[in-house]
Amino acid sequence: DLSALSSSTWNDTMKKNMKVFFKTFLKVIHILTFLFFFICSLDILSSAFQLVAGKLAADIFFDGSILLNPIAASMVGLLVTVLVQSSSICTSIIVSRVSSSVLTVYSAIPMVMGANVGSAITNTLVALMYAGDREVFGRVFTGATIHDLFNWMTLIVLLPLELITDFLFQITESITTSFKIQADDDAPELLKILTGLITDFIIQLDKKVITEIAAGSEAAKNKSLIKIWCKTFSNVTLSNITVPSPENCTSSIRCWTEGNMTWTLRKIIFKQNITKCTHIFVNTSLSDTVVGFILLPVSLLILGASLLSFIRVLNHELKGPVAAMIKKYINIEFPYPFTWLAGYLAILVGAVLTLIVQSSSVFTSIIAPLYGIGMINLQRAYALTLGSNIGTTSTAILVALASPRNTLQDSLQIALCHFFFNIVGVILWYPIPFMRLPIHFAKKLGETTATYRWFSIVYLVIGFFLGPLMVFCFSIVSRTVLIYAGLPLFFLPFVIVYLHAFNIFHLFPLWMSSLKPWDDLITSIMVRCQWCGQTISQKCKNSKLNKFISRRLRPQSNETTDQIKTTDPEP
Repeated sequence: DLSALSSSTWNDTMKKNMKVFFKTFLKVIHILTFLFFFICSLDILSSAFQLVAGKLAADIFFDGSILLNPIAASMVGLLVTVLVQSSSICTSIIVSRVSSSVLTVYSAIPMVMGANVGSAITNTLVALMYAGDREVFGRVFTGATIHDLFNWMTLIVLLPLELITDFLFQITESITTSFKIQADDDAPELLKILTGLITDFIIQLDKKVITEIAAGSEAAKNKSLIKIWCKTFSNVTLSNITVPSPENCTSSIRCWTEGNMTWTLRKIIFKQNITKCTHIFVNTSLSDTVVGFILLPVSLLILGASLLSFIRVLNHELKGPVAAMIKKYINIEFPYPFTWLAGYLAILVGAVLTLIVQSSSVFTSIIAPLYGIGMINLQRAYALTLGSNIGTTSTAILVALASPRNTLQDSLQIALCHFFFNIVGVILWYPIPFMRLPIHFAKKLGETTATYRWFSIVYLVIGFFLGPLMVFCFSIVSRTVLIYAGLPLFFLPFVIVYLHAFNIFHLFPLWMSSLKPWDDLITSIMVRCQWCGQTISQKCKNSKLNKFISRRLRPQSNETTDQIKTTDPEP
C-alpha cells in the first residue's frame, strides 16, 4: 500500500511538473511569435522606405563637392539613414564611394557619424505606438530617446574634435596598416536568415542598385529596386579587341602587336537569368514608389499590432514571482566594491546580443517598451543601449571584410571609425555618473511628452528632419551664414537647459517659458477640426442627394406590399 501510494504521488507530481512545463513553453512560444512578427515588420518597413526614397538617397551621395564639407556630410549621412531606415545601407553606400575613389576616408568619417545618429529614429518611431497611455508613453519615450540623445551629444563633441585633431583617422589608419587582415567572402546575417522566412515572400530588394546609383551609374537609375531574378548564371569569355597603344591594354601579358595594330583580351560577362523570385511583387507593373507606399502602412500596422501584443502578453504573463525574479536578475547589482561592474556587464550583454541579431534597431526598440512596463530600470536600459550601439558596428566591420582586396583597407578603416566613435562616446557619457547627461535629458523629454503628447511629433520632426536639413542648408551656403545663423541655434538647447536649471524662466512671457499656451492652442485647433468634421458629416447626411439615395434604397413597407397583393388579379 505504501509503495502504491508513493507511486501515485510521484505520478501526480510528474503530471503537475509536465503541465507547468508545457504551459511555460507555450507562453514562451506565444511571446517569441509576436517578437518575430515585430522584427519582420521592421524589415518590411526598411524595404518600404528604400523603395520610396532609396534612389533619392543614393543621388544625394553623387555630388562629391557637397560631401567635402564635413558638417554637410554628417547631415547627409543622418538624412539618408532616416530615409532608408538602415545605417547598414548608408554605410555600404559610403564604402562604395570610397572604393570608387570619389570620396576619401577622411571626408567619409563625418558621414559615418551622421549615419550613427540617424539609426536612432526607429526606436523613437516605435515609442509613438504607446501614445494612448500617458504614463507608459512617457516612460517608453524616455527609454527610446536615450539612444537619440547619446548619439547627438557624441556627434556634437566628436565632430569638431575630429576636424581639429583627426584622431579617429589617425587611430584607424595605424590599425589597418599594422595588421594584415584577410578579406572574407560574405558577411553573415543571422537575423535576415530568420526573418527571410516571411519577408522574402512579401518583398525582395536588389540593394546593389542603390550602391550603383551612388557610384554614378546612369544605367542603374532606370533599374527597379524590386528583385526579379533570384538565381542567375554568369558566363565569362575572353574576346580579342584592338586598342590605340600598349598602354591601353588590360594586362601586359594579354597584349600583343600585329603590324600597326595592338591587340588585347577583354573579359565579356554574359549574365543569364534562370529562376524568378517568389515574392508578391515579382511580376508587378507598379513603380518602386507605389509599391513602397503600399508596404509602408502595412508594415506600420503589423509593427504596431505585434509590438503592442508582445508587450501586453509579456506584461500579463510575467507577474508575481516570475516578474520579481526577472527584474532581480536583469537589474542585478554586484556587492561593494564591485557595484560598478554591473553596468559594464550590461554594456557587454547589449553588444553581444546586437552582434547576434545584427540589428541595433530591433534591440533598442525592445529595450524602450521593457523600461516602459517597469521590467528594467533606466540605468540598465542606458547601459544596454550603449552596448547595442557598439555591437551594431560589427555589421559595418563584417561588410568591410567582405570587400575586395584592393579596397579592403579603406573600407575597414571607415568601419573602425564607426566603432571608435561609439567607444569614445561611451567613455564620455558613462563612466562618471554625473556625466550621464543623456539619462537626465531623456527623463525631461519623457515627462514633457507624457503631459503634452504632441511634443513627441515636434521632437521627431525637428530632431531628425527639419533640424538636420537647416544645418545642411546653412553649411552649404557659406561659413558666415553657418556661424551667424547656425551657432545661435546650436547653443539654444543649452541656454534653455541653463535657464530651466536656475529657474529663470518666470521672467519670460508665458508662451516662451511654458508649453501650456501652445497646448491650449493645439487643443482648440483639434476641437475645432473635430467640430468641422462632424458638421460636414451631418450636412452630408441631411443633403437632398443623400435623402434621394436613401429613399431609393429604402425597402417597401408591409402596408404597401399588402395593397399590391390585394390589387393583383386572381389567376
